[in-house]
Amino acid sequence: MGIGRAKEGFSVFGMLNKCVTPMGRRLLRGWFLRPIIDIDVIHNRLDTISFFLCCEEVMTALRETLKSVRDIPHMLKKFNSPSSSCTSSDWHTVLKANSSITAELDYVSNLVIGAIDVQRSKEKGYDTVVKEGLCDELDELRMVYEGLPDFLEQVSANENASFPFALECREAPLIVYIHQIGYLMCFFDEKISDALLVGLQDFEFAFSEDGEERRFYYHTQKTRELDNLLGDIYHKILDMERAIIRDLVCRVLQFLPQLTKAVNFAAELDCILSLAIVARQNNYVRPILTEDSILEIQNGRHALQEMTVDTFVPNDTKIRSAGRINIITGPNYSGKSIYIKQVALVVFLAHIGSFVPADSAVVGLTDRIFCAMGSKSMTTEQSTFMIDLHQVGTMLRHATSRSLCLLDEFGKGTLTEDGIGLLGGTISHFANYDYPPKVLLSTHLTEIFTENYLPQSEQIKCYTMSVLNPDGQTSNEDIIFLYRLVPGQALLSFGLHCAQLAGVPDEVIQRAASVLEDIHSKRPIRRMICDKLEARDRQYQDAMTKLLAFDPRIGDLDNFFEEIFPSEQ
Repeated sequence: MGIGRAKEGFSVFGMLNKCVTPMGRRLLRGWFLRPIIDIDVIHNRLDTISFFLCCEEVMTALRETLKSVRDIPHMLKKFNSPSSSCTSSDWHTVLKANSSITAELDYVSNLVIGAIDVQRSKEKGYDTVVKEGLCDELDELRMVYEGLPDFLEQVSANENASFPFALECREAPLIVYIHQIGYLMCFFDEKISDALLVGLQDFEFAFSEDGEERRFYYHTQKTRELDNLLGDIYHKILDMERAIIRDLVCRVLQFLPQLTKAVNFAAELDCILSLAIVARQNNYVRPILTEDSILEIQNGRHALQEMTVDTFVPNDTKIRSAGRINIITGPNYSGKSIYIKQVALVVFLAHIGSFVPADSAVVGLTDRIFCAMGSKSMTTEQSTFMIDLHQVGTMLRHATSRSLCLLDEFGKGTLTEDGIGLLGGTISHFANYDYPPKVLLSTHLTEIFTENYLPQSEQIKCYTMSVLNPDGQTSNEDIIFLYRLVPGQALLSFGLHCAQLAGVPDEVIQRAASVLEDIHSKRPIRRMICDKLEARDRQYQDAMTKLLAFDPRIGDLDNFFEEIFPSEQ
């Protein structure tokens, strides 16, 4: 669906991440990793989002401006590293950022503009960024370097004219300048013979180069003079520029606090604008944060699930001083897990300062959200049930009255009796709190209601996901899931209907229905009937009848067995 980057997949962070700057994306990820309970900070974020939702033109203009802000923290880190070099694109990034963020950094911008010409390297064709006129010695070296090709061509012509013999070459020899090596006389195609070298006492072979045409390089008296006169001029220019740029970097870093403050402001603004855009697009509302440990959500929705279905059925949540332990039952496929997850997402988003998917929401400050949702990591060397036990154990030890605890099908990974005992003990533990945490628990272990596993407590409330079942049967094909949370208990799971919806073969469903009927009738489970089994049963029955009628004193035993079990031809 194009939500988030590929490595993030379909996630809440990917859906809310509309940031246009690298700093904003990193900060928003930090908000997700570290929700806050400072109600003043949360209110400031919510106030800012509310302001931008009332001024969409301002929001659009700011986002367009932020698009020009590059990764300044990365640039500052690069500037601080003594081993890194600053390129023209780095300085271009700093200039655009300073001019886009705040007028407070005009001095830094002017300082950089006065020393750096980011277009120079493109125009001159080599890596140099210091502006002309800043250093006379540097300008003189540049002038010499840029006029070097014409100068060397003239020197080469004079040298060729002074040779004591005529050279039969396709191209005339040239004096060339090679970085870090110096000046050399270059001959093309063929190396000078030893006989000719006798007459050229100042010539010394340096090296050869293969390519489309072979080249042979020599040191001569003239190239040695050029080495002494000009030296490695290109690297002289680079060394001088590095010294100037290093001094400029030191001056820029004197304003590091102001730069950091401006960058942090831009990142936070980017995050707020991202949350505001998502709130506008998805019809989110501003939550009301309170110090009281309550939770009231009207028509809450799941932030991701509502984007994958044509119609999403919202649900209410109300947890105050009583009824803080909500036990949710209902059929498979009825939306129990989605419901408890959407409640947790509303609470979570409120604590990062975001609007939430609901018609209204009053969220008490929550210190922790504990989850035992049956998830398993592929790298964890534990069973799913053991992971659930660890999660529930942590929940029972550390949950406070401000915590939100989610348990989805806890106890299903072991024997039914053990699961019922663990689930009942967990609920009883929470019910014994003077002021329990907010608990949302979904289960199919309905025996906890019928066998009196639960204590009598005003903190326990039971809900179910409603189902439209006209005939009141467990396998009726007209069952309709309404996905609406209502008070009550559900003792049926409609598992066969769910299996049919999932495409389980009919013969499997029919056998399951037969076994279920026998269990409910408290009679022995009938053997599965099929044509092969019926034929074999008839064969064995006929064999027993003949065996009882057989008289071994007058009959032939071999013929008897051949008649009962005829050999296959």
